[in-house]
Amino acid sequence: MTLRLVPDPGLRRFADGRALAGGSPFRVLRLSAAGARLVDRWIAGEPVTTGAALAKRLVGAGMAHPRYEQSRFRPEDVTVVLPVRDDHHRAPDSAIVVDDGSRHPIPGASVRHQVPRGPAAARNSGLRLVTTPLVAFLDADVEAEPGWLEPLLSHFEDPDVVAVAPRVRSVPGSSALDRYEAARSPLDLGDQPGLVQPGSRISYVPSAALVVRTDVLREAGGFDENLRFGEDVDLIWRLAQHHRIRYEPASTVHHRPRRTWTALLRQRFSYGTSAGPLATRHGTAVAPVRTSLWSVAAWALLSTRRIAPALIVTSGAAALLTRKLGKIGVPVEESLRLTALGTLGAGRYLADAIGRPWAPLAIPLLAMSRSGRRILTAVALRHLLDWVRERPPLDPASWTLARLADDAAYGCGVLCGALRSRTATPLLPVLSDVGGRSSVPTERP
Repeated sequence: MTLRLVPDPGLRRFADGRALAGGSPFRVLRLSAAGARLVDRWIAGEPVTTGAALAKRLVGAGMAHPRYEQSRFRPEDVTVVLPVRDDHHRAPDSAIVVDDGSRHPIPGASVRHQVPRGPAAARNSGLRLVTTPLVAFLDADVEAEPGWLEPLLSHFEDPDVVAVAPRVRSVPGSSALDRYEAARSPLDLGDQPGLVQPGSRISYVPSAALVVRTDVLREAGGFDENLRFGEDVDLIWRLAQHHRIRYEPASTVHHRPRRTWTALLRQRFSYGTSAGPLATRHGTAVAPVRTSLWSVAAWALLSTRRIAPALIVTSGAAALLTRKLGKIGVPVEESLRLTALGTLGAGRYLADAIGRPWAPLAIPLLAMSRSGRRILTAVALRHLLDWVRERPPLDPASWTLARLADDAAYGCGVLCGALRSRTATPLLPVLSDVGGRSSVPTERP
């Protein structure tokens, strides 16, 4: 087994390589001189032959990503489980098809539920029949081309990795809805690999396409059948407490988008309702915002046009961060850059929260004042900024309207789920007291 490390695009090095900054959540690692030399060699392309503990730390921090040249697992070590309800396309010959109460029985299904029991129960029914070391779950609306498994299987060379997910992209189409889904599908987590854990850049992966170690999944009790939505997020967060889960976009599958805008908005609302039940199980993992108290204070002052106090607050955060990071060799200019990026990022996080999970409450409240209406205008304009940056295949007006409707549907779902579960946790931010980024933990491997 040959392991190589690929540095994350956001990794930065200082103090002759003895201070590393980056990862997700963001942190700073301090290295010994010998550790810095090892990192030099790994970045240059040498395999990991010594320093396994340091390599594991870098991967666990999201500062580097593993690349294995081969895998002991083969596609025949994987059993595909395909839950189906009234929507079926040809499955692989060896797949376990679970008919979850379809109106017309699915021919050749391995299991049939007489009444619909939900995707979690369907997957669990299929899991009970699996005899291979790995199980792959695919939704009925997912199209997986030959070869999709190979990039995922190599990650299981790490015994700590128990689940790996590919990138899930929308099937290309010509309608406005198809083009919107291609640019904004909630299942598409982007083109950068990463470790999956709550509070990180990739906080979950969908079970639309997911490969898991069979024995570990059984020990974890499978999917929670009490959850109609969010059962995949719940599983990932439970597994992440003791194991590693990875996202690998080198493998890509495609899913069929919703056929109508009404169906899309209903889907987004349903996704939002999972926040309440997830909060009762995982607490602040569902927090809509994670950022610095300093950044929130600065933006609160800016929203009321108190520019000078906002600059003072930001300067104070920069001074604290400069002092903290300067002790481990991070230059002043980098601390200032982190403060600026952290403050700007917090503004975007807050705007996203106002326009999405907080929307049903925030919009009526903010609309009552002039300063509040300015905030709402800025929140809406962020979609136009995204259009300028990403150039999605829609005109600016259609894109903005679709994003606003998408956000509103999801936000209404979050509020509904929170009320049903009698918890405010999905609406509460998590704030830290460290300037600049949301937190800057420092470690010494």
